[in-house]
Amino acid sequence: MQQDSYTLQGDGISATVVGQGAELVSLRDADGGELLWQAGPEWRRHSPVLFPIVGRLKGDQLRHRGQTYPMTQHGFARDKPFAWAQRSSRSCSLLLTDDAETRTHYPFAFRLAVTYALGEGQLDIGFEITNTGDEPMPASIGAHPAFNWPLLPELPKQAYRLTFAEPERAPIRRLKEGLLLPAAQPTPVKGNTLELSERLFDEDAVILDNPASHSVRYGADHGPAIEVSWQEFQELGIWSKPGGAPFLCIEPWHGIASPVDFDGDFADKPGVMLIEPGARRVLNYRIRLSRKP
Repeated sequence: MQQDSYTLQGDGISATVVGQGAELVSLRDADGGELLWQAGPEWRRHSPVLFPIVGRLKGDQLRHRGQTYPMTQHGFARDKPFAWAQRSSRSCSLLLTDDAETRTHYPFAFRLAVTYALGEGQLDIGFEITNTGDEPMPASIGAHPAFNWPLLPELPKQAYRLTFAEPERAPIRRLKEGLLLPAAQPTPVKGNTLELSERLFDEDAVILDNPASHSVRYGADHGPAIEVSWQEFQELGIWSKPGGAPFLCIEPWHGIASPVDFDGDFADKPGVMLIEPGARRVLNYRIRLSRKP
């Protein structure tokens, strides 16, 4: 396991978090089976925290009041060391605050707290963003957990599906070179079911904008299953790297990539929240483990 890591132990579940990026790097069930993608050559991450942007900005530039700031895809939090604020057997919290380096990319004073807490067969993840500056702060945040696909090596990938809590009839959004295409596309979801296939991701992520559901179940007819649920997030991204990568990302987002034709300030970009000075925003999601006989 990586250095600067901490493992939480719960009832039928364990989770390991590292200080670098406040990233979840392991999620095991009651049998010790690893459910989280272990950062192989196809993609070198496990479950990065996306902040202060989700996706790409046009030209990889954040625009604010006539100035431009370089900003890489998904922001800088995933590559920054967080400070451990609290650790116990079942929970931990990590903190990131602005510094001289972050302000060269994002000219705002902030505090980002990431909390992991185990319950019975579930992991709750919380994000708390505080504006510690003296001007309104635009921000986006997202989760990017990658699960093994398949969850059991003896099952074929095509045995797996996503089952949403509600029918998802609305068109989806797609990306081109990391930017949001203007036209929506027909949804591949049939009722509340999305049958998974590698071809589904030939055109990058499947993006549900304001989905009707607040939870989705990932699994096959037999074996372990995972339910991801959320409340405060506005978008859901579903992604696997094209070419048959053995992982599936289920990503609650509050924010989205820049539209291909958007040239405005970051504060005016679709999906961005505006946090007033001294105010905070709290967003949570849950990963719950279950098993079908």
